Amino acid sequence: MKRARIIGSGPNGLSAAIALAQAGVPVEVFEAENIPGGGARTLPLTLPGFLHDFGSAVHPMAAGSPFFATLPLADHGLQWIHGDIPLAHPLDDGSAVLLHRDLADQDRELGPDAKAWRSLIQPLVDNWAKFAEEALGPAVRIPRHPWLMARFGVAAFQPARRIANRHFKSARTRALFAGLAAHSFLSLDDVLTSAIALVFAAITPKVGWPIPRGGSQSITQALLSTFENLGGKLHTGVRIDSAAFRAWNAPDVVTLFDTSPRQLVDIAGDCLTPGFRELMTRFKRGPGAFKIDYALSRPVPWRARDCRRAISLHLGGTLEEIAESERLVNDGKHCDRPFVLVAQPSIFDPTRAPDSKHTLWAYCHVPNGSTEDMTDRIEAQIERFAPGFRDCIMTRYVSTPAILERMDANLIGGDISGGAMTMKQFLLRPSALTYETSAPNLFLCSSSTPPGGGVHGMCGYRAAKVALSRSKSR
Repeated sequence: MKRARIIGSGPNGLSAAIALAQAGVPVEVFEAENIPGGGARTLPLTLPGFLHDFGSAVHPMAAGSPFFATLPLADHGLQWIHGDIPLAHPLDDGSAVLLHRDLADQDRELGPDAKAWRSLIQPLVDNWAKFAEEALGPAVRIPRHPWLMARFGVAAFQPARRIANRHFKSARTRALFAGLAAHSFLSLDDVLTSAIALVFAAITPKVGWPIPRGGSQSITQALLSTFENLGGKLHTGVRIDSAAFRAWNAPDVVTLFDTSPRQLVDIAGDCLTPGFRELMTRFKRGPGAFKIDYALSRPVPWRARDCRRAISLHLGGTLEEIAESERLVNDGKHCDRPFVLVAQPSIFDPTRAPDSKHTLWAYCHVPNGSTEDMTDRIEAQIERFAPGFRDCIMTRYVSTPAILERMDANLIGGDISGGAMTMKQFLLRPSALTYETSAPNLFLCSSSTPPGGGVHGMCGYRAAKVALSRSKSR
């Protein structure tokens, strides 16, 4: 491989660039926006002095990424900040069920369900390094640790509602599990939803649910600094269209796309076979997100005091409520009481807001491309668990699915997960070729490839390894 180009500067694009540069390949990265990072950007969206994460805000998968662990990101300014507890899930009785980093604390939290919770996650916790290498890669391959993955698969392939009802006696534990599973963007009666919950539960004792000091942009900057130290070059404000791509594409130049499959076709469709183009255009998008960033005059007045000790919160009540919310979204409908994911980073990171002021990040799931205003419904859910919340709001920045897509072309219809995690797209993501395309010098390295969404860089890292391997074989 004489040289390589990356289109897109999200964590996956930069991870691919770093892996190639480490192998001695000259690499350039081209980013359409003026600020690199894709979903891992931090922007002044509301008032002066308030910094808001455009996309992802809390990063257990980044802190637990096998590839990131090999990089000197701390030397490039990345500092992880932890809350007193990783996650709080408030309930209507004024209490909250908590996700703890210490398993003994988790046992005390869950009481009669502690043994069942441990039975599901203990093997993953004890073998996290092996499990992460296996899980954060293509699904269709021979596992290096078959017994570990088989044990995980027995529960992981089941619907989250079934696992919760079979294993847990307490409604509190079932609610906690449902909130973790809802990160899948799937109905909790769908297969694979338990997998997401188990991964989040298992990673918590290993790395917690931290935030980067200064915002998610700090992850991007640390990756970018690492890349530039290896001799790489970043070009921002350069949008590559089909004409531009035709002008500089050459057989001896390898290009990796940190883009959606649709953008791959829009940019490089002339270089792909008709059959492969058809596969990419049929790739199913996931539901969208409706997101609000708040500038607050004071901390959120959570009824459950433990909620003030956590950066991340899941607002949705019981398993049944969360399951109904996600079912409606997957049926193309909107829920009156949506499951809302919340982050309050300024409680623990004073760089995010002026003195005594705070930021809040909240979103719910909506059908892809939704045009419905969910502001009142999101705020009603926050107010449900924090009476007086609306009195704290100085201003808000609302990101509809259309606005999310306008700010990051990868987020088609507000899809922040890189495509629906259906069984088919779990096994063949985005096709049987995974990172490869029908053109020998073009590869896909975005969250539409294995292992999917999340700031972990593993899609880019694995795509780069495949590109290097194919280059050597030619």
